[in-house]
Amino acid sequence: MRLQCEVEVVSRLLPTCGLRGRGRGTRALLSLGRPPGRAQGGGGGGVYLMVCTARDRVGARYKVQENIERFFTRFVEEGRATVRLREPAVDVCLSKANASNLKNFLSAVRLAHQGTDTGALPLSALVPAKTSEVEKPKAKMIITSRRDYPLTKNFPYSLEHLQTSYCKLARIDTRVLCLKKLRKLDLSHNHIKQLPATIGDLTCLQELNLHDNHLESFSGALCNSTLQKSLQFLDLSQNKMKALPIQFCQLRELVNLKLDDNELIRLPFKIGQLHHLRFLSAARNKLPFLPSDFRKLCLENLDLFGNPFEQPSPLVPNIQLKIPLTLLECAARATLNYRIRFGGHLLPSHLCEDLEVAKTCQCGSACLSSFIQITVTMNLHHVAHTVVLVDNMGGTEAPIICYFCSLACYSQFLDRYLQSNG
Repeated sequence: MRLQCEVEVVSRLLPTCGLRGRGRGTRALLSLGRPPGRAQGGGGGGVYLMVCTARDRVGARYKVQENIERFFTRFVEEGRATVRLREPAVDVCLSKANASNLKNFLSAVRLAHQGTDTGALPLSALVPAKTSEVEKPKAKMIITSRRDYPLTKNFPYSLEHLQTSYCKLARIDTRVLCLKKLRKLDLSHNHIKQLPATIGDLTCLQELNLHDNHLESFSGALCNSTLQKSLQFLDLSQNKMKALPIQFCQLRELVNLKLDDNELIRLPFKIGQLHHLRFLSAARNKLPFLPSDFRKLCLENLDLFGNPFEQPSPLVPNIQLKIPLTLLECAARATLNYRIRFGGHLLPSHLCEDLEVAKTCQCGSACLSSFIQITVTMNLHHVAHTVVLVDNMGGTEAPIICYFCSLACYSQFLDRYLQSNG
C-alpha cells in the first residue's frame, strides 16, 4: 500500500541536544510492505514502513509490528497525522495527504502493528520510488517567448499559474483548457481574436489577463459559466472591443476590472450589480457618458481618463414616452415594481431579456421602452475613494444618464435642478 503526501521525520532525541526539527514537510512516497526476497511468513514481523523522498529515493525503512507507540489522528480529516515509533525514537509526521487515502493507510499500519497476518494486509513491494512520485507537483509555469512554448509536451496538470506571453498565439491552446486546477491564466501580449466558451470550464480560475491582444468581443456564454463564482481579476485592456455583453454583470465576484485602451462606446448597462468591484479602469476609450447604474458602485480606485465625455444636457431631454402606456409596458412595470418572479419557463426569452435591462426612474419605479432620458453631471468621488483626473483640466466629473418614468417625475427633477442653479 502506498501514500503520497508530505513527510517530516522528527527525532525525539533532538530536544535533549538543544535542537529542534525544521517544522516543514518534504514531498514523499510512503510504502507499507515487505522487502524484496523476504520469505512470506504468517505474521506481520517482516512488514516495514518505507519513506522515499527526492533526496533519498531508495528510502528509509522502519519496522512496524509492535513498534508503534502511538497514532495522532486528531487532524486526519485535514490530511494530517503522526505515527510515533518506539525504535528508533522518531515521529513520522504526515501532511497534505488525501484524507480518505490517509485513513486507509493508517488502518493498514495499525493492523500490521497488531501482528495481523500479512495475507490480509494490502502490502506493496518496497522498491525505490520513481522521480515523478516524489517530486513536488509543478504549480507555476512562465513562458515569455515563442521558442520556449511547448509544442510536443503537455502542460503539467498540477499547474495553478500559467503565463504564456509574447508567444504570438492566435488562439488559446486546447491543452490549457484541460488544466482544471488553474487559478491564474496570463495570455497577455499575443494575437488572440476570440475566446472559446470552454474557458468557463476552468472552475478554479480567479485571474484572467488578456492585455494586448486582438479581441473584439467577450462572449456572453463566458459570463454565464462557472466564472460567475470564481473570477476576481479580469484584464481586457489594449484590445479592440466596442461593447461588453448584457450578461457581463453576471461576473459578480469581480474585484479588479481593466478595460483601458479599447474602443468602448458604453459600459455594461447593469454595472451596479458588480457589488465586489473595487478597482475599475476604462481610460482612453470612446465613452460619451456613464450608465445610470454606475451610481451603485463602491470603488477604491477609478480611472476614466481620456474619454470624450459629452456635456451634460438636463434641459434637453430625449423623450421616448408613449401615452397612454402600452399593455406590454404596464405589465413590465408591474412585474418589476412588485418584484414578481419571471423566467424562461414563464415568459418568452426576448421578454425576459427586456425585463433584465429595464431602466430605473429617479423615483425608484421601473420603465421599459417608455421613458425620458437626460444626462447630468456626477462627481466621481461619490462612487470612488481615489479618482484619476478625467481630463488634463483637473476634472473629476463625468456625465451620467438619468431616466424618468413620467412627465411628473421629470418635472419634479427639473424644479429641483433650476432651484439649485438659481
